[in-house]
Amino acid sequence: MDASAPTTTATAQSAARDPGSGFLVGHAYDCVFFLYAPLLALVLGVGISHSRYLTKQPIWLMDRWAFRANLLIGTMIAAHLVLVFARSHGNAAIRRRHPLRFWVIPIGLFCAMYASLWLAIFVSVFAVWWDLYHSSMQTFGLARLYERKAGNDPEVGRSLDKWLNILLYVGPILGGVTLVNHLKFFHKFDRVHDAFFTAIPAEVEPFRGALTWGVLGLGLPFLGYYVLAYWRLAQRGHRISWQKVFLLVSTGVTSIYTWGFNSFGQAFFIMNFFHAWQYFAIVWWSEQGNLKRILRLEGGRLETPLLLALFVGLPVGYGALVTLVPLNTNNWLFCTAMVVTIMHFWYDGFIWSVRKGDV
Repeated sequence: MDASAPTTTATAQSAARDPGSGFLVGHAYDCVFFLYAPLLALVLGVGISHSRYLTKQPIWLMDRWAFRANLLIGTMIAAHLVLVFARSHGNAAIRRRHPLRFWVIPIGLFCAMYASLWLAIFVSVFAVWWDLYHSSMQTFGLARLYERKAGNDPEVGRSLDKWLNILLYVGPILGGVTLVNHLKFFHKFDRVHDAFFTAIPAEVEPFRGALTWGVLGLGLPFLGYYVLAYWRLAQRGHRISWQKVFLLVSTGVTSIYTWGFNSFGQAFFIMNFFHAWQYFAIVWWSEQGNLKRILRLEGGRLETPLLLALFVGLPVGYGALVTLVPLNTNNWLFCTAMVVTIMHFWYDGFIWSVRKGDV
């Protein structure tokens, strides 16, 4: 959620129903789906790392070996990516504002990738790194919403929060053990014999120590400056949202521990699980009423259970398809998955912004 926030009446209704509480939806909902999500994912990741069934016994599936935990998180990642269309194409008011972005560009990107394997590979590698920024902006967006719920000006402290979230997500990767895992994606360019991009992992490897010290040298002073800046704001009457503080601390601790050290080998599972978990909760909260109107489920006794079944079932079905079918053997599916991925990052970035008054 790039600087993002829900735009439907659910947001206003929630705020009116629970004025001054500081929560976006409610105490239980916020804690389970937003605030404690990083820590819950950390506990889950540590737990499955000890499971032979999930992480140590691969199964032969679709002509390849795969671990059950990887299939699970792959399905969840793809499911949350496709869910963005409920917020973009499923919202008539938003859809009418951006016809070029919602119809022409996705089709054009699909055709271009289908025609060029190099472009398709470039987009798939680029998506890995865009995902880091995108994930940091989802936490940033939630943090700014908590600032607004506390009664603060959404412009005050905005840059501080943005750079803090980028640091919390990107810093542990650049300075930690999982940098190698992220650089491995450049080896995809072997398929198109691109020597420049394929050589990037080997070129970066000698500088890993310098990157670690660079992250520490820049990150630690910034953390001190961030705390000092908000202390000064508080002295001038700025209300500190404990929900925002808890969200940032839980996210930061989880990110540093998993991306930085990956002690249990489940960094990708942990970080992607809580990001997708939060996103499902965001969309359910913000688009539930709109989806009921689209599907004509309003007024029925089973409207909410039916909507929830469709809300979870359809994206998970897509996620399972993308995860189970080897994408390198199906160019149509590969290009579709890449379009969905890029559109998710892009749509989530420009539609919803606290600064633009969409909340």
